[in-house]
Amino acid sequence: MENSELALMSNKIRQDIIKSIHKAGSGHPGGSLSITDILTYLYFEEMLINPFNPNDLLRDRFVLSKGHAAPALYSVLANRGYFKPGELQNLRKLGGFLQGHPEMKHTPGVDMSTGSLGQGISAAVGMALSFKLDNKENRVYTILGDGELEEGQVWEATMFAGNNHLDNLVIIVDNNNLQIDGTIQDVNSPYPIEEKFKSFRCNVIEIDGHCFTSIRNAFKQARQNKGVPTVVIANTVKGKGVSFMEDQLSWHGTAPNDQQLSLAIQELQEEALLWQK
Repeated sequence: MENSELALMSNKIRQDIIKSIHKAGSGHPGGSLSITDILTYLYFEEMLINPFNPNDLLRDRFVLSKGHAAPALYSVLANRGYFKPGELQNLRKLGGFLQGHPEMKHTPGVDMSTGSLGQGISAAVGMALSFKLDNKENRVYTILGDGELEEGQVWEATMFAGNNHLDNLVIIVDNNNLQIDGTIQDVNSPYPIEEKFKSFRCNVIEIDGHCFTSIRNAFKQARQNKGVPTVVIANTVKGKGVSFMEDQLSWHGTAPNDQQLSLAIQELQEEALLWQK
């Protein structure tokens, strides 16, 4: 896909995120919107997947370690064809299969149940190791929040991945600099992130997480990298795409009301028109 096509798809996915969280009355819009561009590129360009056969053994794997951003993953999966987009209106509803955090047993396209921060990356490392031991070409991708880096398990998993040369693993850090209690620096700073990952034998690439050219180049470099895992530090904006949500801590876990929904969708639709010209 061309960058303009990816941008339009990402815009549509952002609209779906806002609508589904509004309908549910709860959810996490800020961190969902910040990873939308990365997820769009992964599922529409980067990963080897088959929406018509979600359990295809040849597929690449994705683990959303920051599981509270599930609305973004669900919206991408729906638009990619894993299930009908109408299901997004059943987010967090009894009887639906789109829970507040990803759940692999009942949701098509979800490769790992996640939500307890710090644990998703360990699952991703285990998948990557398994593929290496079986001489498989499958690749594994995982997205972590920057606040999630405060969990010690993240670094144990990264150390293991580096020591075992898991170059089929790509760790993406959603570096939007906000977590539930404040800025990353104010809560418990993991900076400098780049140097830390390098010390654990990782190939590190820092990018603008909203620029599809940068995203494309990063994943191309990751495929060319041999011998160690790749870490993509994606500098992002929490609430990206909706002006009154951008870089605002209050939108970490707040659903928009009717008026806010209308304003958000109007903004996104106006942006979409610019990409269509």
